[in-house]
Amino acid sequence: MKKDITALFCFVDDFCKIVDHWISKQLLSQQPHRKPTRTPEMAISEIMSIILLYQQSPCKNFKYFYESYVPLYRQDFPSLVSYNRFLELKPRALYYLACLVEWYCKQGRRTGISYIDSTPIAVWHNKRISRNKLWKGVAKIGKTTKGWFLGLKLHIVINENGELQGVRLSRGNVDDRAVVPHLTSRLTGLLFGDKGYIKQELFQELYSRNLKLVTGIKKGMKNKLMPIFEKILLRKRSIVETVFSVMKQYFELEHTRHRFIWNALVHIFSTIIAYSLKAKKPTISPFINTI
Repeated sequence: MKKDITALFCFVDDFCKIVDHWISKQLLSQQPHRKPTRTPEMAISEIMSIILLYQQSPCKNFKYFYESYVPLYRQDFPSLVSYNRFLELKPRALYYLACLVEWYCKQGRRTGISYIDSTPIAVWHNKRISRNKLWKGVAKIGKTTKGWFLGLKLHIVINENGELQGVRLSRGNVDDRAVVPHLTSRLTGLLFGDKGYIKQELFQELYSRNLKLVTGIKKGMKNKLMPIFEKILLRKRSIVETVFSVMKQYFELEHTRHRFIWNALVHIFSTIIAYSLKAKKPTISPFINTI
């Protein structure tokens, strides 16, 4: 069923114009600009709109979506190209999608309460790891509580309202603690994480800039008194797991059918944006704020 995409396209088109204007300001004005001799097939805003429209649709196969669903919008996209050509054009939108993800992270409210975690993104089936050539040198073998995987890691920071405050992609074998300082550079207050983030040097580095890392304790560690407010909020750390569940179940963040690395990155970033566009996000019960 066809839906109205006017609001989505206007938002994407305005954002692309802002990014293009910012890029033009970064270029040297003295450098002569070469005028294009070929008319563009599809605008970046059209490509991004189709990608985000797919994320908001119930389809789980992009080829089926493009060949069966997108033709309904031929009046909205007069320069619509073939499916194979669209796959070649998708990487052009990667930079704009990355900028949009960063913009959403900056829009996340700084409430003084943040949750951090990471999730594996397997890009190749374990039984076919020995035959992997596509992701060679990009994805790495990592290990989680569920076992080994070949792929990437998605690190996110959210507030108690489920809004993104920071996003980073890393190889599958990167320590979760390595990305924390850069990921939380704009945050202050309380940061809640699991036991994998325990590190004295990391705690001191964050605490020196008014960001307190709160985690549980491992077996054998000395117990320390914790304010009841922090203890209750630490128990609500499952909110970040819920966010990952939404991305993977509803937007199919993780699958092993990628054929091009750049298109895989486009899919990952578009999944994050589709989550940010959701009106209802996982939140913590309002009574927490009254404690």
